[in-house]
Amino acid sequence: MTIFNVLTLIGGLAMFLYGMNVMGNGLEKLAGGKLEKIFERLTSNPIKAMLLGLSVTAVIQSSSATTVMLVGFVNAGIMKLHSAIGVIMGANIGTTVTAWILSLSGLNGDSFLIKMLKPSSFSPILAIIGVAMLTFSKNDKKKDIASILVGFAVLMFGMDSMSGAVAPLKDVPEFAEVLLWFKNPILGVLAGALLTAIIQSSSASVGILQALSATGAITFGSALPIILGQNIGTCVTALLSSIGTSKNAKRVAVVHLYFNIIGTVLFLTVFYLLNPFIGFSFVDGVVGAKEIAIVHTIFNLSTSIILLPFIKVLEKLAYLTVKDKEGEGNKDNIEEQFKLLDERFLQSPSFAVEKCRELTNRMGEIAKESIDMAMSICVDKYDKEKAEQIAANEAAVDLYEDRLGTYLVKLSSRDLSAKDSQSVSTILHVIGDFERISDHAMNMVSVAEEKQQKDLNFTSQATAEVKVMCSAVRDVLDIAMEAFEKHDLELATRVEPLEEVVDKIRTKLKNRHVKRLQTGECTIEMGFVFSDLLTNLERVSDHCSNIAVCLIQENDESFDVHEYVQMLKNSGEGFDGQVKRYSEKYALPAKEF
Repeated sequence: MTIFNVLTLIGGLAMFLYGMNVMGNGLEKLAGGKLEKIFERLTSNPIKAMLLGLSVTAVIQSSSATTVMLVGFVNAGIMKLHSAIGVIMGANIGTTVTAWILSLSGLNGDSFLIKMLKPSSFSPILAIIGVAMLTFSKNDKKKDIASILVGFAVLMFGMDSMSGAVAPLKDVPEFAEVLLWFKNPILGVLAGALLTAIIQSSSASVGILQALSATGAITFGSALPIILGQNIGTCVTALLSSIGTSKNAKRVAVVHLYFNIIGTVLFLTVFYLLNPFIGFSFVDGVVGAKEIAIVHTIFNLSTSIILLPFIKVLEKLAYLTVKDKEGEGNKDNIEEQFKLLDERFLQSPSFAVEKCRELTNRMGEIAKESIDMAMSICVDKYDKEKAEQIAANEAAVDLYEDRLGTYLVKLSSRDLSAKDSQSVSTILHVIGDFERISDHAMNMVSVAEEKQQKDLNFTSQATAEVKVMCSAVRDVLDIAMEAFEKHDLELATRVEPLEEVVDKIRTKLKNRHVKRLQTGECTIEMGFVFSDLLTNLERVSDHCSNIAVCLIQENDESFDVHEYVQMLKNSGEGFDGQVKRYSEKYALPAKEF
């Protein structure tokens, strides 16, 4: 085996890993976060959990990715540890699908059908189709499908390159002698675990073993412990991912490790205890890619079936390993909510976008609560506790903006679909509007405090008028928030007419205030307070308009804000009709002067 064979082997491994990555990313983007949403709704039924883990891992072709995802879910409080254990078991079975696909390279036969089933025959066809779709298609879903096809083709080319590079080893006596070492189960397990830990993929390490099996020098006795060790090595990814997470998230990674260690010990113990008595004739037989896939599947399937009734034991073992400190518990505070912004979710952009939307909705609810309380203490009776709560809410909203903004910037640097990219842009704008709405609530607190300290009071006429404007602002805020939460474009179009009515109310109130000044019913000092309150209320309405516009813009790439506003105002009966209805609903009380 020459240096050029070694270079070909390394290049083949690089192609294999790259192809697997491209294919996995394509599958994830095509799923559009649906897989993660299914996880999120997972029931506590262990059998359903196992089947789900099997299905998802078979689709994304990586048990490590599934387990890392689970670490993130448990860390964010989306899933319980008990439910995650069943998914881990299923993920170990699902990861065997890759080995079966790779084993197709070992098909032999002269018929056209058999030849076409070999990856070396159909991979070039998939590559041509995939490249053509990537080049000429503008549809995101078609491009994701193309990525899957190209990724699979590159993966198979990498596999063929590795097989070709190691082919000369069959004539090297020293290679056969090295393989004899791995008949020792401990050395074999360590070798498999180390290789998988280095390349961070059991599917890839099994693929390498299948490529080496093409030399005809690997026996069942040496392959078995290596395969079992590969299952242990794949746990490293989840263990690394759990660093800095909650105790329960660490327990997910520990359960994954224990599951594979216990399975390996049981499997090897049973096998080597029975062998002297039964005398398994196949131990010294040569294994190929298909046999490796069979062993891989039998191990993971049998281990899952055996340990499935002992989920509670595995859970208890995890709790004994990762112990809670005395008095430690989960606190229901704002930091717990920010666990939804888990770095692991960045690997699944569509799901990460959904989590950002959830937190943005919570941010909006806090801002809305502040506005409601601010209206109350400005117009009705001043309440110190409410003022303090608004200040606390403002600090929380600022924190939301900072955390969400930072996370969304990281998310925007990922390979996003056009839809997700637009969603990220929308959320970034909306969190800015919610933060400004909260600021206006604080400004209104200042208005209320000035009234309190200077013992200023609105006239009964002014109070009644401001209450009408408050009702309209409360309504426009409710509509804008509901439109954002439900992604309801019809609701979003109802914001601008009501916002215009709020503007008209503000103008009328200012004019009426001037009249009261002229008649001596109101003082100049009171006028400044009154004007500040109206300005803040009107600005809240403006931000609601911004939110609605962003939502509509998200669904129309050619959208222009100014054109939209002009179009609405010139749309005639539709827009004017809504303005008229809102004007009637929020009609000001009759003047008393």
